[in-house]
Amino acid sequence: QVQLVESGGGLVQAGGSLRLSCAASGRNFSSDVMGWFRQAPGKERDFVAAMNWSGRTTYYADSVKGRFTISRDNAKNTLYLQMNSLKPEDTAVYYCAASGKRSIVIRDHEYVYWGQGTQVTVSS
Repeated sequence: QVQLVESGGGLVQAGGSLRLSCAASGRNFSSDVMGWFRQAPGKERDFVAAMNWSGRTTYYADSVKGRFTISRDNAKNTLYLQMNSLKPEDTAVYYCAASGKRSIVIRDHEYVYWGQGTQVTVSS
C-alpha cells in the first residue's frame, strides 16, 4: 500500500520557521517528481514547490520563493520542505504529493499519490 505521511506542521509566530517531512512507503519514489501543495480554508489547493528525481531541478511558487526550500533524501524515500520567514498568509494544510513523472509538473491533477496533510498555522 502506497502511503505518503507528512509531519512537522504546527503553530509558529510570523517570522519563524518550520520543517515539514513527508515519508513515503509502499513504492520507491526515487524516480518521481515530488512536490508540496497547500490549501487554506475556503481556497483552492495551490502549488508550493516541486523537485525532480535527482534534486537538481526545483520549482517554487512566487509566493514562497526565497523563503521555502524543498529537498529530498531518496535513500530514505523522504521529501522535506524548509519554511523560513513564515507569514500569516502561509497558514494552510500542507500536502506532499508524488507525480509518477520524471519532469517537473506543478498542476495538482498531474500528481498521483497524496498525503493526508499537515496543518501549518502562522500567527501574527
